[in-house]
Amino acid sequence: MRNALLRYRIMAYTVGVLLVVLMCIGLPLKYWNHDDTVVTWTAIPHGWLYMILLITAFDLGRRAKWSWSRLILIALAGTVPFLSFVAERSATKDVKRKLAGQDAASVSATDPTPTENASI
Repeated sequence: MRNALLRYRIMAYTVGVLLVVLMCIGLPLKYWNHDDTVVTWTAIPHGWLYMILLITAFDLGRRAKWSWSRLILIALAGTVPFLSFVAERSATKDVKRKLAGQDAASVSATDPTPTENASI
């Protein structure tokens, strides 16, 4: 699940930065200066990378056992400027909490309790 989280975080930041550049720089330049260079160089990569973000979000959601509603909200966050950063932070907190619970459970399963040591 750690690798899936890393892949998702990279894609969330990449898609988020491209969307912010597109909306805050590219579109004003396009409509005020009639220069669509930034739009051309950010819109197409954002669209393709958003598809990869959907795949990584689904992979992470499947591993983290998220509900469909949470998964859809996380996936849609890549379409609203700055929201992908909020969604990434929320997803990271949730996954790290689950990983900490798994680590604690695996440690308690492998370590004998003090009462078991006393009887040996």
